[in-house]
Amino acid sequence: MTPYAPVVPGYRIRFPEDEGSHPDFRTEWWYITGWLEAPKRAPFGFQITFFRARGDIDEVNPSAFTPRQVIIAHAALSDRTRGHLVHDQKLARAAFDLAGTDRGRVRVWIHDWSLVQERETYRALIAARDFALDLVFTPTQAPLLQGDQGFSRKGPRPESASYYYSFPHLRVDGSVAESGRRATIQGSAWLDHEWSSSYMDERASGWDWIGINFHDGSALMAFRMRSREGGKFWAGGAYRSGAGIRRAFSAAEVEFVPLRSWRSPRTGATYPVAWRVEIPGMRVTLEPLMDDQEHDTRASVGTVYWEGAVNAVVDGKPAGRGYLELTGYWQAMKL
Repeated sequence: MTPYAPVVPGYRIRFPEDEGSHPDFRTEWWYITGWLEAPKRAPFGFQITFFRARGDIDEVNPSAFTPRQVIIAHAALSDRTRGHLVHDQKLARAAFDLAGTDRGRVRVWIHDWSLVQERETYRALIAARDFALDLVFTPTQAPLLQGDQGFSRKGPRPESASYYYSFPHLRVDGSVAESGRRATIQGSAWLDHEWSSSYMDERASGWDWIGINFHDGSALMAFRMRSREGGKFWAGGAYRSGAGIRRAFSAAEVEFVPLRSWRSPRTGATYPVAWRVEIPGMRVTLEPLMDDQEHDTRASVGTVYWEGAVNAVVDGKPAGRGYLELTGYWQAMKL
């Protein structure tokens, strides 16, 4: 078996050194979601994710074709005028400079898709089948460390954990091209970076996750790992006020309450697409930009899940925008 590096308490995430790749760990992802605005167009959502996976291989095999690291990328647009996602995916082994990741600073690429750190910003270039993105992300806030200063538990066993930080309220500038037309856009986004060697307990079936940029400058990440029976197996999250005061939440302090479901006509999976998320001192209602935001990624990571743009409402008033991810509803997740 391949020896993977463990995630242990006490490690202090360093910037910018830890923004790059950690190839000794089993899995890693850079995940950017957000809302964009363009002239003469209603606001729409986007998602870009790059995954790095280290497989179980013979480490002494000298062949350049040995898939020591595999790079996977997903990208999608959520536009209510279409009523469904437009998305694409890529997969390649990290070899011959066709795909790969760099240590130290963010540089991850697969063919003509890339996410690269340029001084204080990040630039994503995505040439998908039905659209193209050229987006620059500028941090407006300090990174938000998740869990215990970046050590994020995902279950009762200490080894079920990740190193995890976020950049909420990224400013987005750039362009989106569709059907031969290019539009200048602006917007706001959320970046997650996680790496782990034992992310999910085998007794869990999937997770529900939100990342919300509130209009007042505050930010909320919350997640729930679900048991095989469908209830809460574990949970966590963190909230940072507009004044910069951070609070992390224990498993007992986070509740996901489903309000409405949608059934996919393609896969038959049923997803709870509207929620009430409860944390100490706040109840947030989430309504999707549209119900059909299902991703079929069986050609890359081998699963189907729901991930889409949502509006956040607090005390009956629009309070923010963000993204919701729902995994394990089509079938139990395996990482």
